[in-house]
Amino acid sequence: MDTFEILKKEIENLEIKARKEEIGEVVEVRDGIAMISGLKEVESFEMIKFEASDILGVVINLEEDLVGAIVLGDFSKIKEGDIVKRERKTLSCPVGENLIGRVIDPLGNPLDGKEEIKANKFSPLEKIGPSVVEREPVNSPLHTGIKLIDALIPIGRGQRELFLGDRTTEKSDHALTIILNQKNEVKRPICIYCPIGKKESEIARTVEILKKSGAMDYTIVVAASASLPASFWYLAPYAACAQGEYFMEKGQDALVIYDDLTKHGYAWRQIALILRRPPGREAYPGDIFYLHSRLLERAAKLNKNKGGGSLTAIPILETQAGDITGYIPTNVISICDGQIYFDTSLYLQGQKPEVNIGLSVSRVGSAAQTKAMKQVASTLKLELAQFAELERFVEFLEEVDEETKKSLERGERIREVLKQEKLNPLPIEKEIVSIYAGVKGFLDKIQVKDIKKFESELYETIEIKKPVIFESIREKRDLDSSIQDELNKILQDLTKKYEIEGS
Repeated sequence: MDTFEILKKEIENLEIKARKEEIGEVVEVRDGIAMISGLKEVESFEMIKFEASDILGVVINLEEDLVGAIVLGDFSKIKEGDIVKRERKTLSCPVGENLIGRVIDPLGNPLDGKEEIKANKFSPLEKIGPSVVEREPVNSPLHTGIKLIDALIPIGRGQRELFLGDRTTEKSDHALTIILNQKNEVKRPICIYCPIGKKESEIARTVEILKKSGAMDYTIVVAASASLPASFWYLAPYAACAQGEYFMEKGQDALVIYDDLTKHGYAWRQIALILRRPPGREAYPGDIFYLHSRLLERAAKLNKNKGGGSLTAIPILETQAGDITGYIPTNVISICDGQIYFDTSLYLQGQKPEVNIGLSVSRVGSAAQTKAMKQVASTLKLELAQFAELERFVEFLEEVDEETKKSLERGERIREVLKQEKLNPLPIEKEIVSIYAGVKGFLDKIQVKDIKKFESELYETIEIKKPVIFESIREKRDLDSSIQDELNKILQDLTKKYEIEGS
């Protein structure tokens, strides 16, 4: 056999070996995206390895001759001509109880300086959500600890409720308040917080708040900080969702907060433009709606046959100059079961939380409220809307009649009752007692500046003299006639005291 035949045989053997192992070659690499030739059988979202640098990647773009892959590491170490091998497994992250209390990146690597995570189970980041027949209507409340939200825009377990507002609003802190409030809930959900594109110092501050309040005992933080490549921003919410799905499929309740999906959209736009996908409105690729819908559709309330678990999703979006008609906000509004709009103008007026009631809605409604909350808050949204309209109208009048004056004073006091500082959640029984005092007119003769002091004294008086009021509301979730009588007596005595002090 001559030299030519030997070389030909060797090349054939190498080609057969390459086909078996599916070896590819890097054609181009830039901004965290590698274009690779030779991986003809590779699948979407399959993991690959860059041999020279030992860095992993994930395939997201399939073309006739080339595949596009996100580099999950330092892409500056990858060069043209580097060998790439298939890993023959879908991109997955570790899930399970031993991740509770930990801070991890989207791949499950620890970011809190503690020991490596040893997980018994791995879950794919991309997954189809439960089918319609596996779901049931949302019917149990997820108490937020925020009076205004629990009374007017309730969130149910298994719901998708969007938080949106300008950068100056405190939407992230209000979402964190929900996690803090779960500490004393009887059926406490596992919480997953997913900061995307935030500074590392800001993420550390958030983790410290959760630790100090004891909330890290039931929380997982899946972080993709601003210093990480756009690929991690893109993968972070899917990894957070996979954590929540693990508990939902076990029959437990879980809550995941995506903070925020605006940065997630930016990351996908950057990746898509590098992959030369045709840009559409605002330079986003055409599949940006599908990107968010396939993430948020994974939130669900499962039926009893599937274990009865739930995954509640609270995505956060940043609006530009209060424009909720932007491309990404309208996309996500149409995917979710409602939205809560945090208004900059209300924030500047000192209203806390700065929720615009007219532009906020929960499509689950009173199905996600306890009987006691329904009793006290059934007409509250209408009353506040009428008060806001009346307030705007009387700005142009010099004098108003007595009836209008009373309506304005009542509305002003109810608005004051609903004010609440951020990161200061209230138990549901205290929320109900406060709102009851406002809607039943017990605050009508108390000066607005004294209402917060009145509230504190009311809680203290009930805890000392009639703790059965709080216990009954907490356990029975009802405000029966006997409890109302007891509450009326306490409110009457306390109101007289404040009227005398005021006079």
